[in-house]
Amino acid sequence: MAAREGSRKELGNKAEDVAARYLTRQGIKIIARNVYSKGGELDLIGMDCEVLVFFEVRFRGPSSFSTGAESIGFTKQRRLIRAASFYLHRHGLWNMQSRIDVIALAPGTVKQYRIQWIKNAIQANL
Repeated sequence: MAAREGSRKELGNKAEDVAARYLTRQGIKIIARNVYSKGGELDLIGMDCEVLVFFEVRFRGPSSFSTGAESIGFTKQRRLIRAASFYLHRHGLWNMQSRIDVIALAPGTVKQYRIQWIKNAIQANL
């Protein structure tokens, strides 16, 4: 079981690497990765012009019944909102415009990965 958990973590890290490279090419400046707090984990944090963006990265393999975006249930959404709120509070950034986006990755047919970027995927009054 430990080997499986290790490979799952490695897969998650690889997905975050792919997402970070993709976002950088799209003009996002990545400022933090894997930020842990009482609220939960934030996979990537970046700047999109003047907007602070919290990114949730999801990878689903070819045998998955749902997409990465579909896999984010109510409980996970609530954790992301809490983690983003905690980050804003801890860094004194309450007045900064922010949003929570989802980067969904899946194996591609033409390219190695299919990447779906859903801006403002999780609505909150941050």
